[in-house]
Amino acid sequence: MPEELKKYRDQLEGRSMLVKKARVLPIEFIVRGYLTGSAWAEYKKSGTMHGLPLPEGMIESQQLSQPLVTPSTKAEQGAHDENISPEQAGELIGSELYSRVADISLKLYTTAAEYAFSRGLILADTKFEFGLIPSASDPSKEEVILIDEVLTPDSSRYWPLDQYAPGKPQPSFDKQYVRNSLVSAGYRKGWESGPEGNGEGWDIDEAVVRGTQERYREAEEILRNGEQLPGAPQV
Repeated sequence: MPEELKKYRDQLEGRSMLVKKARVLPIEFIVRGYLTGSAWAEYKKSGTMHGLPLPEGMIESQQLSQPLVTPSTKAEQGAHDENISPEQAGELIGSELYSRVADISLKLYTTAAEYAFSRGLILADTKFEFGLIPSASDPSKEEVILIDEVLTPDSSRYWPLDQYAPGKPQPSFDKQYVRNSLVSAGYRKGWESGPEGNGEGWDIDEAVVRGTQERYREAEEILRNGEQLPGAPQV
């Protein structure tokens, strides 16, 4: 704790953190190990995933031969993130920096996926965000740091291993539960402000809110202990 803040220790301890201001890279590094979500939608149309060609005849939720980094733009609040190719991402931030951060992302995903698998969960995909800060050893240079949430059910797609069945959507512990509820109510891309873009927003049923909270808590419990909570909902 910085010296000037120590006199406030009793107020700050346990409820604060020290942070560094980073220059945020305008790209989300999505690592996919399975063909699902928007990647599956693109594959059905063009046989590609973020512009990357995939083998013919793949099915929904199929495991990829190896995890792939599939970048998207990091849009301003209220705007849409857009899936882009690795080449386009390299043009945005420089190919050398992109390759470096993509490699970090793959290592993070692989480590996390192996851990999740050992606890009975499949980490189908997840997204990472990165920033640049002055290097501690040479302030004239910048070093990469990981920012934002990491490997949460809100930024990742977790599936129960014992229910995995490729060829269809998978039960999940992520915010797909909320997406499905909104879609059934008429939501579609471009209508974020409400039905038919009326600006009134979307109501989410209290049961959906509770169900989402329960799924997030259950995912955490499984990752910690490798077992489902008693009475937890079937996903």
